[in-house]
Amino acid sequence: MTDLLKNCKLCPHACGVDRTQARGLCGANDQIEAARASLHQWEEPPISGTNGSGTVFFSHCSLGCVFCQNRQISRRDGIGQTLSAQQLADTFLSLEKKGAHNINLVTGAHYVPQIIQALSLAKSHGLHIPIVYNSSGYERVETLQLLEGYIDIYLPDYKYYSSYYASRYSHVEDYRETAVESISEMVRQTGLPQFDDAGILTRGTIIRHLMLPGLRNDTAQVLRDIASRFGDTVLVSLMRQYTPFDMQSWPELNRTITEEEYTDACELFCSLGLGGFFQQAGSIGESFIPAFDGSGLEVNKS
Repeated sequence: MTDLLKNCKLCPHACGVDRTQARGLCGANDQIEAARASLHQWEEPPISGTNGSGTVFFSHCSLGCVFCQNRQISRRDGIGQTLSAQQLADTFLSLEKKGAHNINLVTGAHYVPQIIQALSLAKSHGLHIPIVYNSSGYERVETLQLLEGYIDIYLPDYKYYSSYYASRYSHVEDYRETAVESISEMVRQTGLPQFDDAGILTRGTIIRHLMLPGLRNDTAQVLRDIASRFGDTVLVSLMRQYTPFDMQSWPELNRTITEEEYTDACELFCSLGLGGFFQQAGSIGESFIPAFDGSGLEVNKS
């Protein structure tokens, strides 16, 4: 399966780079790079639970969102530790041993062949907790199909309805069309949300929408589209945690979401009959951005 990296078309850019020889448009070569593994407490309640979600933050990304809070690792020149598939599998097993409710793969599309290899290795050594695929929503359906049977929970973004905003802030005009297709595939794979006796999600899809300053009408269109396409087959997380920093070049985004903007969106959310999650005002702040120091990665094993 790693042959897929020799003419890489794992993400919608389909750049065709031989990643065994060079870095693709996303910034990744054929080596897994990650920046942190930890028990993460700040996901949605049925993901984090009481113990935390076993989160692995991968380096690089197929998008280049100007407001990305993880820009230290997501850019083409993002930092990260190099891991083998066995070391990634060891990291999964270590997180499970620490009590993680699940393994949470953050922005891993460009490493899907290696992730599948690592999951297979980890499962052969007893890994049994659910696997979460935490995504920008900008995914290729054919790549998601490779993951069928490996992923229990999908956690995609639905960032924009407007192609103008998608192009301006994430440099891809086809974001909505691509995200809708990819989320549809995710929902097909997981079916309706399922929970264990403790209220922890074991299967299903949660669509995240991060509100951006001044884009309340775009948020409304996103919520309406989710309601009409997916209804109660998904959960929705309406996020207010947008935190501006180093946004001088984007003055319209250089503020947080107002209480009025968020309240209006919550009211629409409820009127559409959506189920899911709201965020408290305390979720705003750079303190919620983890330290990407390589901690938790089993890089000294295997």
